[in-house]
Amino acid sequence: MLYIGIDLGTSSVKVVAASEDGTIFGSTTRTYPCLQPKPGWSEQDPHRWYKATCEAVRALLHTLGVSADSVAGISFGGQMHGLVALDERGEPIRDAILWNDGRSQAVCDELNERIGSEELTRRCGNIAFPGFTAPKVIWMRENEPEAYARIARVMLPKDYLAWRFTGVFCTDVSDASGTLLFDVAHRRWSAEMLAECGLTEAELPHVYESAGVVGTLTPEAAADLDLPASVKVIAGAGDNEAAAVGMACVREGQCNLSLGTSGTVFFPMAKMRVDSHGALHAFASAAGDWHLMGCTLSAASSLGWWMEDVLGTDDYELEQTRVGELGRNPVLFLPYLSGERSPINDASARGAFLGLRRGAGRAEMTQAVMEGVAFSLRQCVDVAASLSVRMDRVTICGGGAKSALWRRICANVLRRELSVLAREEGPGFGACVLAMVGCGAFASVAEAAEQLNHVVDTVPFDPEIAKRYEGRYELYLAAYPAVRELSHEIAKMEES
Repeated sequence: MLYIGIDLGTSSVKVVAASEDGTIFGSTTRTYPCLQPKPGWSEQDPHRWYKATCEAVRALLHTLGVSADSVAGISFGGQMHGLVALDERGEPIRDAILWNDGRSQAVCDELNERIGSEELTRRCGNIAFPGFTAPKVIWMRENEPEAYARIARVMLPKDYLAWRFTGVFCTDVSDASGTLLFDVAHRRWSAEMLAECGLTEAELPHVYESAGVVGTLTPEAAADLDLPASVKVIAGAGDNEAAAVGMACVREGQCNLSLGTSGTVFFPMAKMRVDSHGALHAFASAAGDWHLMGCTLSAASSLGWWMEDVLGTDDYELEQTRVGELGRNPVLFLPYLSGERSPINDASARGAFLGLRRGAGRAEMTQAVMEGVAFSLRQCVDVAASLSVRMDRVTICGGGAKSALWRRICANVLRRELSVLAREEGPGFGACVLAMVGCGAFASVAEAAEQLNHVVDTVPFDPEIAKRYEGRYELYLAAYPAVRELSHEIAKMEES
């Protein structure tokens, strides 16, 4: 049998087909635009997600030449935190407000001050971040009251697809954890946070475990996908949780580093733990336990901006061959192109190059961008280490991790050996694994993940290079406090 995993990303949807032995038969991608009506805003039309996904599924099945009857289940790994607001007819009231949208910073500041980080952490395991869903709902209430009054349902991006596929109003525990509406410790909606947003539980989706079966395809969805209506739809997970499943990062002591559009560090936990300072997120995991996660908003997107928008090239490999000796680059880069989440939680932070001088050219600045992202992820690792989180094995994945140079930089900045796994399909393959579990091919998510992926290579760190990076890292840590106020003034100018 085949299982389809849908990775609903920020710029595209990727559809993966895999079998129960972990063989990936193929994948297909369809793109869609990300709208930025104002600086710091980020929106998408949910209808485009559905159309692109249906096109991708049909194209993949056609390319593979397989019978639609061979597909047993579908699941999802989706961009997290986005606000999809539907009216009584089930139609989007407005374009979805995405995870990397910073308009609700003032709302978050007010929630964090009025309720307090300790109380928010008790309620939801997290403090308020602009990326989360609840602050977006409150922003909508304060700035778009007519649209807010029409809200009948609030859901997350991947759950909009599940809604269109099955007609079931649903989400999963991992994605719900990133809303600031969810009691992560008890895996249920928080009545206190619903009241803050003026929502009722009936306006929130039913919460499933990630491998839970939501239903089967409606006749309309079956026709749009060219699949039988008997295909099971499994709840799925947030993209980072699905990626962790795909990377077999499902037990305490394991850690997954992802260099995608955003960069994340993922730490599974057998028991719920929280970072009282809000530097790391505490979420329910797709494997049935919990995890801590750090997120830097601009990881591979920082390098993409530098290469394509600034240098005007798509030859990433050529540019990286010009990079000099590791640990000796005099240029620093703060990767705050979309503000920053972990660990500083500052939507008004702005990116910056520091240490420029005559003789510093594109090679030094390319290296600085890659190192700046690694430094930002190191900050998250250091917070986890301060909470006594074990990191016996660290895996690396994501588009940025295809760069051997970036893998070496990360290994030396983190001072840890990195493991490369056999399959790096990320959220798409993780979603396939969840579909397999939901359809009964495996007894548990952890069992399936560990049977279907394994280490094939390691990236060592060099103690001498790592030692040199320590000094650069200390300068990096000092850079943000030094430019913070100026960064905020620049952010205010953007709004005027």
